[in-house]
Amino acid sequence: MSDCIFCKIAAGEIPATLVYEDDAVIAFDDISPQAPVHTLVVPRTHGRTLADFDAGALGAIFSAVPRVAQVKGVAESGYRVIINNGPDANQTVQHLHVHVMGGREMAHGMVAFIEE
Repeated sequence: MSDCIFCKIAAGEIPATLVYEDDAVIAFDDISPQAPVHTLVVPRTHGRTLADFDAGALGAIFSAVPRVAQVKGVAESGYRVIINNGPDANQTVQHLHVHVMGGREMAHGMVAFIEE
């Protein structure tokens, strides 16, 4: 997709702090980190949500997560893996991406809902 920022990063058109890459995914540090470690794992193929990828592609994405955790030094201490999938999840970039977050103890609660 020509106007997708993550596609441009994967193509090397926009610089990013690369953490890991292989034929299927690229991982780079988030530009607005919410934790000491906040890295995004992004498939090289464009797709907006989990439903846009088959089991093989999802396997490649999730196989990269522990590798990223190892590189970032949080594999032993623990890390959180988050996907914001669609508008109600507040997905801000319309290209599937996995947040790998850690580097400090996380709060127990994982979700918050907007009160109506």
